[in-house]
Amino acid sequence: MTTSTIEAVVPGEQIKESETDHPLGNGGRQIIQAHSEEDISNVLQYANEHVLTVNIMSGGTKRGYGGTMKEADILLSLANYKGIVEHSVGDLTLTVRPGTTLKEISDQLAESGQCLALDPPWPELATIGGIVAANDSGCKRLLYGSARDLVIGTRIVYVDGRVIRTGGKVVKNVAGYDMNKLFIGAMGTLGVISEITLKLRPLPKYEGLSLVHFPDGGEQKMHDVARCILDSMMEPVSLEVLTPSISEKLTGERLYTLVIAFEDQEKAVIQQEKWVTEHLPSGVTQTILSEQEASEWWDAFRHQGPNGHNDDPDATDTQAALKLGSLPSDVPANLKIAEELAGVHHVSLEAHGGAGHGISRVYLNGFPEDIIAFTKALRSAVENKHGYVICTHLPFEMRPAADVWGEKPAYFSLLEGIKQTNDPKKLLNRQRFVGGI
Repeated sequence: MTTSTIEAVVPGEQIKESETDHPLGNGGRQIIQAHSEEDISNVLQYANEHVLTVNIMSGGTKRGYGGTMKEADILLSLANYKGIVEHSVGDLTLTVRPGTTLKEISDQLAESGQCLALDPPWPELATIGGIVAANDSGCKRLLYGSARDLVIGTRIVYVDGRVIRTGGKVVKNVAGYDMNKLFIGAMGTLGVISEITLKLRPLPKYEGLSLVHFPDGGEQKMHDVARCILDSMMEPVSLEVLTPSISEKLTGERLYTLVIAFEDQEKAVIQQEKWVTEHLPSGVTQTILSEQEASEWWDAFRHQGPNGHNDDPDATDTQAALKLGSLPSDVPANLKIAEELAGVHHVSLEAHGGAGHGISRVYLNGFPEDIIAFTKALRSAVENKHGYVICTHLPFEMRPAADVWGEKPAYFSLLEGIKQTNDPKKLLNRQRFVGGI
């Protein structure tokens, strides 16, 4: 295909004028809405022939995540390329297009008594394409895993327009190298995901939530409680530590709080909650929520932090979000350090972290320079314990100074080699990933 104008590639009504200057960047001088895999293929082939850079976006919740190039030549929107392609109820698998939101998926699956065990923030805005491209997840990854664990097949459109299939449509598919892993978490820098097949779970019969408050805020005591549960026969879906600020919003108690969730048959959940109660140390308090109350609590929890649409134009109240990775045992200490540094650098902070999986989320508000200084100080402290800090939401102008991804990893040359093979002209989501890939 050799064409001179984009109008020869997609219908004119799918081509929009450039949006106004967006504070999160990652835009495009021309916005093209894809309605089919063929549209995606044709646009990428056109861009490759004319050496045009392409940014990719669906719901926009990851718009502030990476990227030091203000805008590309083309912003390829997948927001209208949505819908369920195939739902195999008996096989517990789902094939879906990337622009479908997590809420749309959940609502459809609930009719069959099934669910997709992913719980990232803002499910009514976050699309499955963005979730998979960023390997996003929530607190329940402790038991259910992240997007990387749930994807069993994809269709990928390469930058030259070729379409490949990776994995399959059945859960037991172990032949050869799992090519899915190459694209999950690559931030759209290796190809455009046009179709995703995921493994599902039955909806839990009963949901319980224990909110354990620590009046003394002792990080060792929090660690000990989490370790006691992990070393037991209990199977929590989350062991999330809340800082006092976010705990006050969600529980009414301005105390460090451990959120322990169970999902199973009602009798099994109640028995596990009873075990937890019997093994709590003295001096802590506990509130147990079940079914509708627990569901409403999780809904409030998933609506915290920036979402790519709720940024305040007032620079004095700039929003930012960080992701910390560490040993699970270091989570309480890292949250304490974050709180202390927030006071030093005059930013407001709400944070939570998984005492079972080691991933923490920090939400900040404040002046840009204070947020950047806080981020650098926190990264230094966490890296001293062999962890990492990356910025998952920052206004465009702040991202270069904050160094979104931190130092290049030791295996960076491998990432460069894969990028060179898949996208030699560096057209897809340029400078969006680790090391400016």
